[in-house]
Amino acid sequence: MIRLYSIIAAGLVAALLGGLGYMVLTRSDQGDFAQCRGTSIAGGAGSIGGPFELVDHTGQTVSDADFADRPVLIYFGYTFCPDVCPLDTARNAQAVDLLAERGYEVTPVFVSVDHQRDTLEALAEFVRFMHPQMIGLTGSAEQLREAARAYRVYYAVQETEDDFYLIDHSTFSYFLLPGHGFVDVIRRDQSPEQVADMLACFIDAA
Repeated sequence: MIRLYSIIAAGLVAALLGGLGYMVLTRSDQGDFAQCRGTSIAGGAGSIGGPFELVDHTGQTVSDADFADRPVLIYFGYTFCPDVCPLDTARNAQAVDLLAERGYEVTPVFVSVDHQRDTLEALAEFVRFMHPQMIGLTGSAEQLREAARAYRVYYAVQETEDDFYLIDHSTFSYFLLPGHGFVDVIRRDQSPEQVADMLACFIDAA
């Protein structure tokens, strides 16, 4: 059973706000994919993304190269997250299904930043519940730090004396296209329909 602990509200607020200062997001109408882009990122889209090596929920070692041939929607979170992660991940899964109905294929990816509690079994259960095509990724503490650094993802464990700790983390999703890599972020206030429309625009324009 997926463990979604309802802990203190402060933790939720921290998770919602964590890392928002890490990127500057504003409305944008310039640059590549101008008709699709909803945000402008400090340093440009080229400043986000890069090589990583992690382990998927089946135990196979994968790298960024394994996802370079398809549109990918990536979210960084953890399966013990009490509210934010399951809501965002479910939203992404709904958007992927809406896109599939229109003939677009997008692979949803969930990267766990909780390598201590998120075993392969826990990760596999979570992603299978969320979407049959979703891929779960994890790794060592150093591997996760490198992947998070590449995508400018913020996360920090709240230290406790038990296993019921929360992890503050940024709440953006990241969209990647073949031949382009990272193209834009998706904010958590966007609906499944809005996400689907945005991603379809990018795919059509690529």
